[in-house]
Amino acid sequence: MNSTFSLGRIAGIRIGVNWSWLIVFGVLTWSLKSSVFPETNPGLSDTTYLVMALVAALLFFASLLLHELGHALQARREGMVIEGITLWLFGGVASFRSMFRSAGAEFRIAIAGPLVSLVLGLLFIAAAAGTDVSGEADGVAAWLGYINLTLLVFNLLPALPLDGGRVLRSALWAARKDFRWATAVAANVGRGFGVLMIAGGILLFALQGTFSGAWLAFLGWFLFGAASAEARYGKTSDALRGLRVGDLMIRAPVVARADATLGQFMAEIAASARQFAAYPVVDPEGRVVGLLPFERVARTPRWEWDMRLVGELALPLREVPVLHEDEPVMEAFEELSAGEIQRGLVLDDGRLRGLVSVSDIAGALGARAR
Repeated sequence: MNSTFSLGRIAGIRIGVNWSWLIVFGVLTWSLKSSVFPETNPGLSDTTYLVMALVAALLFFASLLLHELGHALQARREGMVIEGITLWLFGGVASFRSMFRSAGAEFRIAIAGPLVSLVLGLLFIAAAAGTDVSGEADGVAAWLGYINLTLLVFNLLPALPLDGGRVLRSALWAARKDFRWATAVAANVGRGFGVLMIAGGILLFALQGTFSGAWLAFLGWFLFGAASAEARYGKTSDALRGLRVGDLMIRAPVVARADATLGQFMAEIAASARQFAAYPVVDPEGRVVGLLPFERVARTPRWEWDMRLVGELALPLREVPVLHEDEPVMEAFEELSAGEIQRGLVLDDGRLRGLVSVSDIAGALGARAR
């Protein structure tokens, strides 16, 4: 899940928001203002209900963020690389680059988020029941307690990719020492829950015509698709198990000089090496400074070739995935698949060792699958 804009960092972890979050934030605020709070706190003004709804929606998403931070911080303790956290249509998602080291590590990471939701739910309920605050604040706190505990129960369903599904997979993985089998079983349970939610949502919508029925079916459809994706991920990781980036990378790739014109590049390199879709770019001292996708050259008018330098068109090193020879191929595959160029430079202390792409990994995956 990609971020549309960034909110900054918490404990060094990047926090982002996807555009789809705005949809659910608007729907949630409208629902709280128009129905939930008027029912639980009758007799207040529309302005008061709107303020309560906005505060509750913001604190709800703060709760989701804390839930995902629970996962992320525990994952970092387990030695995993954290890409960041993104708030989106279905709440939040913490992205990890590395794979789970063990069944115990997956269990600890999976349970950390629900524990945060449990603590938050109890704290909000205690605030609503045991403090002498205004009725409006009581109403907001009570709803936040209810929604956090509801989130806790839903997330603990034994359906991958929910937290409960990851707990189930970790237990199966520990029992049989087979990650692929555990993933397949947990994913099938997830698909089963997805089908039940779709059927229940359609039935509820048909009988009552309520929005909740449509939303339940939509959640079921998402869960079914996500569980299927987890199953595919399990097969892919099993097929690529044991492979390192150094096993697949193109060694000693053709490089382009940053100070060469595009005309020189085309004459000296591309004319004899057109099979490459990207070229590492080096400065006059031979240091790697970026990567030049060939499509950037193709989009440049020919009359500019003698005026534009390769270094001007190249992607700077900070925008290019940098990999290491001993990095597991599955981790590299995840990182490259998430980017636009789908290629990465393999460096060792700043020295160029090779070039690897998603297509190289896909080729190895196809060969192993046969």
